[in-house]
Amino acid sequence: MQIQGENIIIAKSVFEHFNKHEWEKMAALYSDPADFKDPSFGQEIVKQSRKKTIEKYKEMGDIFPDLRDDVVQIYPSGGKHVVVEFISSGTAPDGTKWTLPICTIFTIENGQIIKDFTYYDRK
Repeated sequence: MQIQGENIIIAKSVFEHFNKHEWEKMAALYSDPADFKDPSFGQEIVKQSRKKTIEKYKEMGDIFPDLRDDVVQIYPSGGKHVVVEFISSGTAPDGTKWTLPICTIFTIENGQIIKDFTYYDRK
């Protein structure tokens, strides 16, 4: 399926830009605005502009300069969903290294991510 392949490329591009801390390029892969569900936002879906997305990730990159995501597996699902399992890692300001397993479900339409639903344990 051609669209599935294109959607996988988009999902991989998110992580490539994330790991290079290219926040503007990463945000350009999203619609403006896009729907986000993320424990850092609370329980509800939040509409976020590209500008807000750039600000959020720039702040994270400033706190954790070595912040990166290592993709474990990509699972295409139907014509417009891609599920990505990955491990986020970095070093806290106090020097403590951390890792966090995360799963994101991207909904992609017309070559842009319209929904980014991310799940992880905040403990």
